[in-house]
Amino acid sequence: MYLSILENILKMITKDYITDLKHKGKDNIAKLVSMQRDVGSINFILENLGQLPNDFNADFLYNLLEHNHAQVRLNAVRNIGKLNGNFDIKRLYSLYQHETDTGVRREIVSSIGRQRKHENKPLLFSFLKDTDPKIICQAIRGLLVFENDKEVEENLRPLVNHENEMVRTVIYKEYFAKEKSNKNTLPHTETYDFLKNVIVNADVLEALKFVPDESVHLTFTSPPYYNARDYSIYPSYQTYLEFLEKVFIETHRVTKEGRFLIVNTSPIIIPRVSRSHSSKRYPIPFDLHPYLVKNGWEFIDDIVWLKPEASVKNRIGGFMQHRKPLGYKPNSVTEYLMVYRKSSEKLLDWNIRSYDYKTVEESKVADGYETTNVWKIDPCFDKVHSAIFPVELCKRVIQYYSYVGDLVFDPFGGSGTMGRTAKALDRLFFLTEQEPKYFEYMQSKQRTQTLFNERETKFLTLEQFKETTI
Repeated sequence: MYLSILENILKMITKDYITDLKHKGKDNIAKLVSMQRDVGSINFILENLGQLPNDFNADFLYNLLEHNHAQVRLNAVRNIGKLNGNFDIKRLYSLYQHETDTGVRREIVSSIGRQRKHENKPLLFSFLKDTDPKIICQAIRGLLVFENDKEVEENLRPLVNHENEMVRTVIYKEYFAKEKSNKNTLPHTETYDFLKNVIVNADVLEALKFVPDESVHLTFTSPPYYNARDYSIYPSYQTYLEFLEKVFIETHRVTKEGRFLIVNTSPIIIPRVSRSHSSKRYPIPFDLHPYLVKNGWEFIDDIVWLKPEASVKNRIGGFMQHRKPLGYKPNSVTEYLMVYRKSSEKLLDWNIRSYDYKTVEESKVADGYETTNVWKIDPCFDKVHSAIFPVELCKRVIQYYSYVGDLVFDPFGGSGTMGRTAKALDRLFFLTEQEPKYFEYMQSKQRTQTLFNERETKFLTLEQFKETTI
């Protein structure tokens, strides 16, 4: 009689109905599944089974391991894994050996690992040899529950040299990462007084020699473009990239654990020498990226700064006249803000919890924030500096990636927009700028427009800065 009721409401299967049916008889779900004629209904039932009773008849689940559709097999494996450890592990392993769907294979490893049984360790060790990094990580997860197990450690520690970065990261965190215990390190939310609201007229690499480790909360900068301005001439593109690498290695050292670096760059064009030669375009953000990742910066996001077409140099003019293929050169209306985080074993929540309630509340971003990675912001133009940050650009970066009272660093200070914006948002700033004319420009701005008002700003030479650090 109960079966006839099932037949009458097959088209009304709901999650609540499946739960009710599951507890009314150990074979009811098997019968319900056998009556389905479409894969979608079978998967719906399997995905809504929830916790399984001790007397649940799982025979039909093993039969589904041979189903033609991978999603059905995956859901069958997932439910077999819920059987309180009382399942046929040999049948799961047999499926693993000939299964072609990666999702099903991963679920098999996950189900075996969740059993937390010592007798399953040899199987989990064998999974470490798989070519799928996610299967290896799933096996690692299943093995790490056996704490202080020498056999497990002997099998896992060598994976720190695995070719896959995800596997290496997991093993490094578990066995090789060590907490820093430097008693002289400041609390995470604080910085040194001699860095607060300071602008140094010096090569950034020279100035950073006197900056202690983990002093900076956020770095936002636009490096000088390769040989595109009179103030940035390098003997070769490789020399240029190596110089930036040195700057960002030092920036990494002075950055607080888990905090951010945002680099604003774009591809640039070096004009041709003559009409018989072609111009050269350099993809700076893409060429710089490997150097940053190699030296401990974890890539987080790419933000596109979109400028009005009228504000950029016209490259499409020639093509507009002849319309000949191969001669197309679009107007470059974008720049990149590449977002990186100093590699850390700690999650972002640890950083956030370092601040008191009042600071967190005061730092919350107001309504109207940007929800996409395309920021439409007009550029700025200046008679003295040809490539200055728009205030709106600085404002967003500072608000989204720092807290009130944090120290914001710009190694290529330029016109000082970062300092002005940081101050307006109740942050502190530390800028370095090698070019005397830009350093003097920032000083004149302070005199004529109270650029860095309220809190005194120190304009220092390298020697003067060095003295403050002693």
